[in-house]
Amino acid sequence: MTTNTIAPTMRTSVLTGVKSLEIEDREVPVPGAGEVLIRVSAVGVCGSDVHYYRHGRIGDFVVDGPLVLGHELSGRIAAVGADVDPSRAGQRVAVEPQRPCGKCRECRGGAYNLCPNMEFYATPPIDGAFAEYVLIQDAFAHAIPDNVSDEAAALLEPLSVAIATMRKAHVVPGSSVLIAGAGPIGIICAQAARAFGAAEIIVTDLVEERRQRALSYGATAVIDPSVTDVATAGLDVNAFIDASGAPRAVFSGIKAVRPGGYAVLVGLGNSEMSLPVEHIQNYEISVTGIFRYTDTWPAAIHLVASGAVDLDSLVTGKFGLDQVAEALDSDLDPDSLKSIVYPSN
Repeated sequence: MTTNTIAPTMRTSVLTGVKSLEIEDREVPVPGAGEVLIRVSAVGVCGSDVHYYRHGRIGDFVVDGPLVLGHELSGRIAAVGADVDPSRAGQRVAVEPQRPCGKCRECRGGAYNLCPNMEFYATPPIDGAFAEYVLIQDAFAHAIPDNVSDEAAALLEPLSVAIATMRKAHVVPGSSVLIAGAGPIGIICAQAARAFGAAEIIVTDLVEERRQRALSYGATAVIDPSVTDVATAGLDVNAFIDASGAPRAVFSGIKAVRPGGYAVLVGLGNSEMSLPVEHIQNYEISVTGIFRYTDTWPAAIHLVASGAVDLDSLVTGKFGLDQVAEALDSDLDPDSLKSIVYPSN
């Protein structure tokens, strides 16, 4: 079922090489059983998109052919496949951009984010959302209320990362949290920590403007790590969250965690780095990473719809499909936080 007439082709921004993008006309995909076709409204630019654009790889994930970037998205259901409620056509949705197999050990155990057969948007060789239309399973197209904007709905994806992080960090009302990095993920993590009830939220960043911005998004205190060594500052926090990827920040942040606390590594950084193993062992610090999320969209939608988390004010740049290169390079501006691409405009 469709909500209106759909053209047979769509405009798509395709990464054809390092720092090389082309607009291509591609066939509009047809939803199969259990799938919905989404007319894409808004797509957030993520750091992973920028890495693929500038370097052609992230660790073991290598771009070895044309790739469509973009995985933070919202849209409207334009058509539904067999076994999908026809009344969903026309519904505004936020898309959880992954397709787990549902059959492996990890999926059966509830950790579908770790599915070895995962097909994740904009991760080679799976195409992403810098296109007018995309397909997703019916269950991963999450209906959004009218008071959630297209932009905020797209940014439910990084908020989902933050929610998964708070769960891993065991943040509860009254917790003290240290966050390294006041970029997009750090700022969203600060908001999520506040929404989860943290009483103390300390954010570190080398840039004064970013530190001040963190104070308006939930931070109760900020630290310049070039002036204050958080490892010896007596912070004694329940949880440390790294949203910087900087080896020094990770090392110092873990040392700021109290006995029995948690350290969660979120930021994209070096594939290998030194850790304060003696501190981890002697104080039984639980150190883990974050790889996407499971079952976070309902919580994310609630946090935004209720006003507990503000995503709209994070948007600092808006671009059309012909301006994807500009959107990907917008992070070079120190005032940039989140850029949005509008493929269907």
